[in-house]
Amino acid sequence: MTLPDASSNPAGADRTFQVDLRGLVDLLSHHLYSSPRVYLRELLQNAVDALTARHTLEPAAPEGAFGIRLYADGSVVRVEDDGVGLTEADVHTFLATIGRSSKRAEQVAEQRGDFIGQFGIGLLSCFLVADEIHVVSRSARTPDAPAVEWRGRGDGSYTLRTLRASARPRPGTTVTLTPRADAGEWTRPTQVRALARHFGSLLRHPVTFSDGTGGTGTAVNPEPAPWARTHPTPGARSRALAAYGEEVFGFTPLDTIELDLPAVGLKGIACVLPQAVPAGRRHGHRVHVKGMLLSEQAEEILPEWAFFVRCVVDAESLRPTASRESLYEDDTLAAVRDALAERLRAWIARAAASDPDLLARFLHAHHLAVKSLAVHDDEILRMLLPWLPFETTDGHTTLDAFARTHRTVLVTANVEEFRQVAAIASAAGLGVVNGGYTYDRELVHRLPEIRPETSVADLDPATLTAHLDPVDRETELAAAAYLARAREALAVFDCDVALRTFQPASAPALLVDSREARHERTRSQLAREQEGGLWGDILGALRQEAPPAQLILNQLNPLVRAAVAIDEPELARTSAEALYGQAALLSRRPLRPAESSLINRSFLDLLAHALRKDH
Repeated sequence: MTLPDASSNPAGADRTFQVDLRGLVDLLSHHLYSSPRVYLRELLQNAVDALTARHTLEPAAPEGAFGIRLYADGSVVRVEDDGVGLTEADVHTFLATIGRSSKRAEQVAEQRGDFIGQFGIGLLSCFLVADEIHVVSRSARTPDAPAVEWRGRGDGSYTLRTLRASARPRPGTTVTLTPRADAGEWTRPTQVRALARHFGSLLRHPVTFSDGTGGTGTAVNPEPAPWARTHPTPGARSRALAAYGEEVFGFTPLDTIELDLPAVGLKGIACVLPQAVPAGRRHGHRVHVKGMLLSEQAEEILPEWAFFVRCVVDAESLRPTASRESLYEDDTLAAVRDALAERLRAWIARAAASDPDLLARFLHAHHLAVKSLAVHDDEILRMLLPWLPFETTDGHTTLDAFARTHRTVLVTANVEEFRQVAAIASAAGLGVVNGGYTYDRELVHRLPEIRPETSVADLDPATLTAHLDPVDRETELAAAAYLARAREALAVFDCDVALRTFQPASAPALLVDSREARHERTRSQLAREQEGGLWGDILGALRQEAPPAQLILNQLNPLVRAAVAIDEPELARTSAEALYGQAALLSRRPLRPAESSLINRSFLDLLAHALRKDH
């Protein structure tokens, strides 16, 4: 944005922004800022930048000599600082940098590297809530410098004039807003105070607020951040950090991890969530830059696997984006993310080495997060894999306890297969782990790296059926006719039928069928239906030989012994369909429409047969 030459306008005459100001404000409100409330943050940022420059100019000034004062009474909002102040040339310079890319603008940005924001955009953000902005400023760089008054209006016009030094006795800047009627929710006194506390609670300069009802005002940031305070004992420090985390996030942390990265001036805490969170759900973190709150939802500060903590940090060297509501993704942020991840790993290692009770509570709540970390982190894998809980045929237990009982650990490819075989495998003495959950199968296969005496293998149908006892020859021959009718009835499902003995005797049948085999059979069926077409050719080229499903009947079960003795063909067929349907239901996999229909039909047929028999 360019401004008319000051020499071409008399002092105090109206000038006009050389942009569509209303369009710019609309751009700010809809595309740059998330809410009109940021106007107060921008004013505070300008004030903090001015104080930073004042301290650079007067390094011998005592701490707390310069501050920020807020005032709101419902009719005006005023922010006053004791900063370096502005000259008329400064006002032109900072406003001229808006929207303009030039060597001069780049020089100004470089000079402001220690500052949070840019004066011009920060000032124009006030038009989100006000129709008029009044600025009175006096520079501290020149003794007896005159005061400068800038008055901007929502229609795009502004005036700039020089005042007598007495108009502002001390260096600094006062910004006064006349709020619009529709901006009351952001400019009433209670809201201004709340926003000041929200954005500026960790600012290093004293900030006070007054609503004009008397007194000198209340402190917005009465205490420094808890990690910046001195505490009498380590325990007192830990309690203070935990209390601050609870105040900020609303939960009592399972533990707090202090974060300190001197290279980028970052300090803060990570609060470990006391309860589990959904896999992959990432919480936003509170990030302050030089004390000013930048974002409450900064996901990018930690890696994705660290969803078991929420952080609040204050940093010196992180770069905010143009809206100053998120972090700029650069090498510094990437290095910070890696360093914070290492701090979290170190905390897990300390808990594993010295605090088993804390580790147990942590793993109970966040074992999925640790599993996701262990997949890619060999150190965490070695430390924690034996203590992570898994679903097994011995119930939910750790791999350490499970491996002590089973030298050979079998792992299923998915949850469905585990549910099919769990009861039978347990009765047969097989040790099976459910590998269907995220990370579990991969982690179980790495167990021999930690415990070389343990072997791990995938469970397949052949492994399970090999542990089922065959029936004697006479029993097999006696059941041959029934088994033939059962195979005929279930051929539509590509299912073979066999007779075995296994525990528990209460289980009448076991359906062994892998997901991959079902998919292959479905693809083959589609290829047959599309025979001769392009789609059929494609599916035919992909066709592989799929092993059939297998319904294994349990000779130890009284119901099965009665079924195989049935002579009536239709009743034998119906009973086989019912046994298949019951085994499919026990597998807890999704049923195909044909299977649902079979279950309903076989139930009704058996009921009708029972009723006929009773009569």
